[in-house]
Amino acid sequence: MILTAHLLAGAAIASKIQPAPLALFLAFLSHYFLDLIPHWEYSIDNIRRKRWGKSLFDFLKVGWDILAGVLLIFLFSENQPIIYAGAFLAIFPDGLTLFGLIFSNKLLEHNDDFHNKIHFLKYKKIPFFRGIFSQALVGGLAIFFLFL
Repeated sequence: MILTAHLLAGAAIASKIQPAPLALFLAFLSHYFLDLIPHWEYSIDNIRRKRWGKSLFDFLKVGWDILAGVLLIFLFSENQPIIYAGAFLAIFPDGLTLFGLIFSNKLLEHNDDFHNKIHFLKYKKIPFFRGIFSQALVGGLAIFFLFL
């Protein structure tokens, strides 16, 4: 799932669930739940293969993805700190995966193994439209709940 969808879902959860610690925990868990849904992802193969000299475009894609999510949260929410905390925690597992690529660590390797198992449908042929639709639906529902 692209980061924008994760950010929006985490923000929506954090905006509606009380108490705040539960909201933040559920925003974090939402990442793994959403990754169970068949979806399309853009390629960041240069980052995954640690070809740092060729990975600028991959990092730019990730940066634009995060920027789009934060901008949508800014536009459609009350902009409370808890909302941004929920959004951040919803993409945190992908951040752990990135750190696992850069730094060798057993805990990070366990996260990556678990994260890959969650993405089991990622390796099946998913039609592009269906893979995009699932994310648009998640994003649209999240914006709806942020706007309420």
